[in-house]
Amino acid sequence: MSAQFRFPRFFVTTPAPCPYLPGRSERKVFTELAGAHAGELNEALGRIGFRRSQSVAYRPSCIECQACVSVRVVASRFEANATQRKLTRRNADVEITACKPWTTEEQYDLLRRYLAARHPGGGMAEMDEYDFADMVEQTPVTTYIIEYREPSHNGLPGKLIGACLTDRQSDGLSMVYSFYDPESARGGLGTLIILDHIQRARANRLPYVYLGYWVKGSARMQYKTKFRPIERLAPSGWRPLEVDDNEVGLPPMPGGLKFPKI
Repeated sequence: MSAQFRFPRFFVTTPAPCPYLPGRSERKVFTELAGAHAGELNEALGRIGFRRSQSVAYRPSCIECQACVSVRVVASRFEANATQRKLTRRNADVEITACKPWTTEEQYDLLRRYLAARHPGGGMAEMDEYDFADMVEQTPVTTYIIEYREPSHNGLPGKLIGACLTDRQSDGLSMVYSFYDPESARGGLGTLIILDHIQRARANRLPYVYLGYWVKGSARMQYKTKFRPIERLAPSGWRPLEVDDNEVGLPPMPGGLKFPKI
């Protein structure tokens, strides 16, 4: 095992406006994922609240706020509710393909329409084709982009209505970023994508689906709590989301670490 894996260098960003809670600021701690053990490092950091973006692993490290909490669905024990079962039946004809992490113009067009409708003015609003290609293709770990399409017709693939950049880990699937057609008459495509990942995890005997961060008080994040059972990463470790409500925030980083600012 390389020294780079055992002793990664961490850095911290300067504070910036929080995209989830008005009036607050965010700060991130991050490290590079590189070398032969990048996958192992990514998984180890993921278990203590880090997320991957290209070849970087990051997590919130805000000075006065600990609202961000890592959450994961326990796929092996998941039971869909009536609404989720109905949604799955209604979309049984959607064609789903796990593709290699290479971008297409069709994916980028879908992303642009999704961002314009759901996250106008957000941090990704100005993303161009090259930024999108970097997001998908610059990966040091096992990654797929999973496509969701309308039924094929006359041998031609149907319209792309959803996609998700997904990492496969030894203990589950990590949903890095998903997007979908905001004008689709089907509705519930975001939920459908998560349900599909839960089924994929179960089919591959992977116990968890990592959904990123849940932010208490942010309406944009409440959908994640609809997939039960779901666990949160508390300072004492992974626990069911509905217990220990006073225990918030990510566990502390190992003591003694100094983070250069950028």
